[in-house]
Amino acid sequence: MPPLLRPTDLHPFNRMDVPTLLAQRAATRRDHPFIVWEPFDGPAETWTYGRFHDEVGRIAAGLARRGVVAGDRVLIHLDNCPETLLAWYACTWLGAVAVTTNARAADDELAYYAEHCGAVAAITQPKFAARVAANCQALKWQVVTATDNGTPPAQAVEPGQRFETLMASEPAPRRAADPLAPCSVQYTSGTTSRPKAVLWTHANALWGARINAVHEDLQASDVHLVHLPLFHTNAQAYSVLATLWAGGTAVVLPRFSASRFWPISLKHGCTWVSMIPFCIKALMAHEVPPHHYRLWGAAANDLPSDPHFRVKTMGWWGMTETITHGIVSCRHLPSPPLAIGRPAPEYGIAIVDDDEVPVGQARAVEPGGSGQLLVRGIRGLSLFAEYLGNAAATAASYTADGWFRTGDRVDLLEDGSIRFGDRTKDMLKVGGENVAASEIERVVAAVPGVHECAVVARKHRMLDEVPVVFVLPAANAAPDLPERVRAACVAQLADFKRPHEVRLVSELPRSTLEKIAKAQLRAALAAEGEAG
Repeated sequence: MPPLLRPTDLHPFNRMDVPTLLAQRAATRRDHPFIVWEPFDGPAETWTYGRFHDEVGRIAAGLARRGVVAGDRVLIHLDNCPETLLAWYACTWLGAVAVTTNARAADDELAYYAEHCGAVAAITQPKFAARVAANCQALKWQVVTATDNGTPPAQAVEPGQRFETLMASEPAPRRAADPLAPCSVQYTSGTTSRPKAVLWTHANALWGARINAVHEDLQASDVHLVHLPLFHTNAQAYSVLATLWAGGTAVVLPRFSASRFWPISLKHGCTWVSMIPFCIKALMAHEVPPHHYRLWGAAANDLPSDPHFRVKTMGWWGMTETITHGIVSCRHLPSPPLAIGRPAPEYGIAIVDDDEVPVGQARAVEPGGSGQLLVRGIRGLSLFAEYLGNAAATAASYTADGWFRTGDRVDLLEDGSIRFGDRTKDMLKVGGENVAASEIERVVAAVPGVHECAVVARKHRMLDEVPVVFVLPAANAAPDLPERVRAACVAQLADFKRPHEVRLVSELPRSTLEKIAKAQLRAALAAEGEAG
């Protein structure tokens, strides 16, 4: 495992932190729109760089007034809304750690997030407030936004719990910039039964801002539409942080809406957007007007849909752990359709046949072959600092000679480009959300009457993939076992993680060492065709 970046090491962000960048933009582009909020209910609202900087400082003062100090973890459990961004940047101003969690999390997942990270407080919205309070009982306090990401709530928020009570009259004093200080945590699915907490430093966030802006060729004149969840790296780093670095504008939506996509894009003259397959498929049913987009970014370049939308799509590959794209296409050079690009200049990339041995001893994949994708970078700068509270998982994620194991397989094409292959960590991609099969299996296996289970992905017309669980019942299983499995998943899993099908089987296929042969299950589902 490579060592962490040291305070004495020179790097692009010496004596900088996220508030430093925000202050620089407020000084140089004070009256330029930074965040434009387009709610589905009510009028749009704009935060210039100056207004955003000032309000972040005042919210940081409000956090401090409530007892938050540097190093404290603050749970941000919100759908897309301005408060999501204001709270995240206010935590960075104060030196606290912003812990962004999936707004679709189930109660069991919420409780795990809060306990695991040791959150001292939470910032949430009306429809989640009771659930956060009930499941995160160690919190000292929570505040609640006035709306549910723009929609008026069913009942009014108690005055003392309102988000606006954080807004102090004066900004908090700025701390001395420490690029290696903890900045944020995102929970990401992994091969273990619980999501891992990916810890970024301020240098990580600044790396994401700068390198994403370079890879995407973002300019100060660009208007970036943000419709993906802000609790994910894609929207947070690829879109907002990159826009901040470039000095452009980010138009933020509560969520993706196919019917609103083009009207809002035209209203603001949007030039850039990050897309996922679900959104592209949904937009295919809508007429494409003349627009201002010059580039889209997605998981592959030169998509078959590009002529329909009259825009070029850049391909890329990245993870929460890499902050930005480790592999990316270049807008100035041709690349084979559906490739993800070439190794980014800022990273080392290796494709090997065995990631259990040092890269120097493994067989490098030849053009035309496929293998395990490894990434080399600097921890705390170009790679995440650690998995919070899980030193063993951090160590296990690296090879003996310090290459990060991505858990992905890729194909090395004859021209040197790379194409995504599959997920060796048994991951599913459900409507743009990463889901670990083991997370679902953990819940299903605990249901009385389940002897054994296996979750695999089935291709879906709109969602890319959906989980299907194969259940081997115990001898004494009740006849309503499928209903019991579904009920357990509803109680403990976010909706996108719940199996679309529960299939009872008399046996499960086996491979070596009696492991379940999931490849055979996937092949059987593939033979049935797409769901949906």
